[in-house]
Amino acid sequence: MNSMKQLLVHLSIVSVTIFSGGVFAQAATDPGQRDDMNMMARHDMTQGEVRKIDKDAKKITIKHDEIKNLEMPPMTMVFQVRDPALLEKVQIGDKVQFKVMKDSGALVVTDLQLVQ
Repeated sequence: MNSMKQLLVHLSIVSVTIFSGGVFAQAATDPGQRDDMNMMARHDMTQGEVRKIDKDAKKITIKHDEIKNLEMPPMTMVFQVRDPALLEKVQIGDKVQFKVMKDSGALVVTDLQLVQ
């Protein structure tokens, strides 16, 4: 009888482990949750307007709102661009949202998207 109880306890533990893993996997791939994560990523971005593009120097001048992750007030400034292909997507005067980070002392745009 004692070994029957042990078997039931072990089966219970295994069942909980298997079923809870499935629930967590489902939650991580739920389309609604992915939309929420995409929304949060967009909120990390800063709004701005392209003022100048220098493809040869891989730089862009943006008049931007506050850059919260850098605690930087609104202003117009020149940024380096990590991927020069980003500069192909925009023109002077375009409204954009972008991400910027400090990299070896330089401010570098890591993502740049047109505002629709």
